[in-house]
This record gives sequence, C-alpha cells and structure tokens, in this order.
Amino acid sequence: MPAPAHLFPLIRNCEISRIGSTACYCHHKHLCCLSSHFAHSHFRYAPQKKFAALYRPKEHFNHFIHARDYASTPQRFYLTPAQVNSILKANEYSFKVPEFDGKNVSSVLGFDSNQLPANAPIEDRRSAATCLQTRGMLLGVFDGHAGCACAQAVSERLFYYIAVSLLPHETLLEIENAVENGRALLPILQWHKHPNDYFSKEASKLYFNSLRTYWQELIDLNSGETTDVREALINAFKRLDNDISLEAQVGDPNSFLNYLVLRVAFSGSTACVAHVDGVDLHIANTGDSRAMLGVQEEDGSWSAVNLSYDHNAQNENEVERVKMEHPKSEEKSLVKQDRLLGLLMPFRAFGDVKFKWSIELQKRVVESGPDQLNDNEYTKFIPPNYHTPPYLTAEPEVIHHKLRPQDKFLVLATDGLWETMHRQDVARIVGEYLTGVHHQQPIAVGGYKVTLGQMHGLLTERRAKISSVFEDQNAATHLIRHAVGNNEFGTVDHERLSKMLSLPEELARMYRDDITIIVVQFNSHVIGAYQNEEL
Repeated sequence: MPAPAHLFPLIRNCEISRIGSTACYCHHKHLCCLSSHFAHSHFRYAPQKKFAALYRPKEHFNHFIHARDYASTPQRFYLTPAQVNSILKANEYSFKVPEFDGKNVSSVLGFDSNQLPANAPIEDRRSAATCLQTRGMLLGVFDGHAGCACAQAVSERLFYYIAVSLLPHETLLEIENAVENGRALLPILQWHKHPNDYFSKEASKLYFNSLRTYWQELIDLNSGETTDVREALINAFKRLDNDISLEAQVGDPNSFLNYLVLRVAFSGSTACVAHVDGVDLHIANTGDSRAMLGVQEEDGSWSAVNLSYDHNAQNENEVERVKMEHPKSEEKSLVKQDRLLGLLMPFRAFGDVKFKWSIELQKRVVESGPDQLNDNEYTKFIPPNYHTPPYLTAEPEVIHHKLRPQDKFLVLATDGLWETMHRQDVARIVGEYLTGVHHQQPIAVGGYKVTLGQMHGLLTERRAKISSVFEDQNAATHLIRHAVGNNEFGTVDHERLSKMLSLPEELARMYRDDITIIVVQFNSHVIGAYQNEEL
C-alpha cells in the first residue's frame, strides 16, 4: 500500500523508501537518508518530530557498538584487516596521466578515486575524462538524493555538455556533418572509469539526441568568439538540467525510458566538477559537495584552501539569493529549519522538479505518467508554501584558481567526507600520504582523563602504525580509512573501522553517508614552467 501522507517530508536520500516501499524510485529496503550530524538535524529532507525516535545520532555510536543487547548472539564479530581492506578497496580507481598527450604537457600527474557506500545501492556517482578535441581534464563527484537516478544521469551526461560547450564552431560543424552523413564521429572524451561506473545503454539514444539539439543551437548562435570556460560550465549545467526537465515533460513511447526520465527528474543530485587546463583550474559547484586545494607551505606543513562554497542555509549569501528571487511575503517560509521550504538541504541541485515545476505541470505529468508514478505518493506531494516556483536551480557557482608550484593536490568529495573530517585534517593526511613524509602531531586527548600508562600505549601504538600507514596504494582509499576509522585521538582504530564497516544495511546510513572522493595530484614542475612562460 502507498505510504501515508504524513511521511512525505521524509524524502531526501530515500528516507521514505524504508517505510513505504512504493514511495521511492530506487526500491531501497531501508531508511537511507540520515546525515551524520543528527544532533544538528542535518537531514537532506526534514523528518517530522514524531519520527525522531527512528533515528540514532552518530555521536552516540560508541554507546551503540558496545551495547550488549544489540547482537543476537553474545559473541562479537570483527572484520579482519584483510576483510577491511577488501571492503575499502572494492571501488578504488587510479589513473596516471601521460606527461605529453600530443597537444600539451599536462599539469596533472594523475588521480585516485574511491567510493564507500552507506546506502544500498550507493547514491553517489563520480566521473573523470580527458577532453580530446579541446585541452584539459574534467573530474566530478555527484551526490544523489531521493534515489540514485539523477546522479547517475548527470554523471553520464554533464561532461559531454561541458565538452560541447567548449568546442570551437568549426569542430561543432564537423561533428554535425558527420552525423548528417552517417560518418564516424570525432571522439569528444576519453573516459577514465572503474568497471562499476556504468553507462545506461537503454537511454544512450535519447541522451545523444538531446545533446545534438544543444550543439545545433550552439552552431546557430555562433558569435565567432572564443568560448570562456566559466561561461561554458554554467551553460552546460543549466542546459543539462533543462533537458532533464524537458525529457520528463515530453515522455517517451518506450515505457522503460518513460519511467526512467521521470525517475531522473523527480530525484535530484548535487555536482562538484573540476576543469584543469595547464595552470587554469575551474571549479563549478552546485549543492554541498566540496573542492579543496592542498597547499604545501615552505616549512613542509600542509594547509587547505576552499575552492567551493556550500549552497545551503549555512551560507548567508545563498540564503539571501533565494530570498531575492521570491516575493517578500514568502520570506518566512522560504527557509525553515535550515531547509528550502522546510524540506531540502541543498539550495541548488539537478532534477528535483518538485521544487521547480508549477503545481499544474506536476499534476499533469503525474496523472499522464505510468502507473508506478501515479501510484507513488511522493510524486503527488506538493511542498508546503509552494507559490512562486522555481525555488531551486542547477546553476553552478564557478571559481577560477591559477595553480602555483605549492599547490600539490585537489580533493573533490561528497558531503559524506566533510561531515566526518575537517578540511585541514584532509589536507594533512593526503599531503603526508603523497609525499611519504609523516609529520608527528602532538597527541590530543580532548579533555579525556588519560593515565601515564594509557599515554604510553597510545605512543607505542602510533609508532607501530607508522610503518604500515602508507599500505594503501590509493590516496582516496587512505582518506576513507581515516574518515571512517579515526578515533578520538585522530588515529585509525582498526576495531572502530571494523565495527563501522560491518554495520548492517539498515543501520549503516544512520551513522554515515555515502563517501565519494577524487584526489588529483598536480605536477609542480610543469606548473612552474607555465608560470615562467607567463613572466
């Protein structure tokens, strides 16, 4: 039976799916929506107070893992180090960039990426590709909510829209002529994908037709000017979101595709994308994933530089932007309990047409859609105080940074990482991993009463771990190990890591989010040479 109406606010990251099985598109069997900072009520979609008892704060995890009455048997189960490594390394991927790719010397040495699911299936996605008809690399992380459909579509399609936006007029004409005459197309992107990072074959023709319409319009609008990277990124984000919306409105004769485009449109995704070309680094961000630059100071220490801003209620400029776009009469209802219309945490996202379409359009699409959509109570739910849509945009905020020799790496990650680690700790851990130089930090006990014997034990344990601290062959895996396994003293605790990774599906999402990380390592010598040429 459909989920009752009072559950509708539980709609970010598929909370609703574990209560009413017909209410979530990705058919999850469990509540998969909790943000790890429960104590601050950081849900993607806000649950009503009556459901607060369903959730347990992450801060109480230590009480949970030591509770005697949790296990069905009195015997505790711990994963072995080999089992822990198997889980952590299951989705890792590395790519080393050739020093010279035929067009220019690359400022990127390579990248490591990895994902650790909390949801089943994981709602995060990642993408990386080299631009073949222009210069540079594209890398991005995508955090899905209300299912994985939108994040999947954006991870497949966005880089093509960016690449097309960057192409010169002559190349666009060449590609269009090839399609017209049935010739082989020029390859636009070289993808760097883990085997699990799949493409939707069923939707490939639909996606191609929408992309072709876009480049045909770019041909018609040709101004003869060189395309600005910032403008290209913004146009690509906005156009893809518009196509996602249009495809859902038009529908498709194929029932599978018709349902797919509706799932994509009614779910949502954030996106944080980097375009690296020589010393020019552009970050385009929509939502609350983040980009952070790791900088090595003259004394060898590491510092973190933010290259993106979260689009949520903690960003005063973002709150002001939302208020400026709607009548003053709505000022009190626009942002409630730190959420857009009291429901949605990110203030920018792809999809999420329930926050973009008019009420009339939503009703028409749902009523004329397939039975799975019409019977789904979530799709028929209208957010409260919904008067002047759209309330949500996919337009990215773009930041440009000129790389310097001291800029050693870039971290792109979904909020599952940033909820557990401070950016300065991320910079230090990745920096020490990449250089192999481990700067010993004073052990901080954080107010705990520690005896001399306990302190000796901590120092002995740390010394024993130094030899194996770099056992990971992937910087993103190493970072995830710390994000999940760090104890109160800032060191990886195998017992804690084992317990966190062995949590059953129905509990894992209550203590952490999906984590997706890309670590990009820069070539300081090449960057220095670029700088010298510009002097």
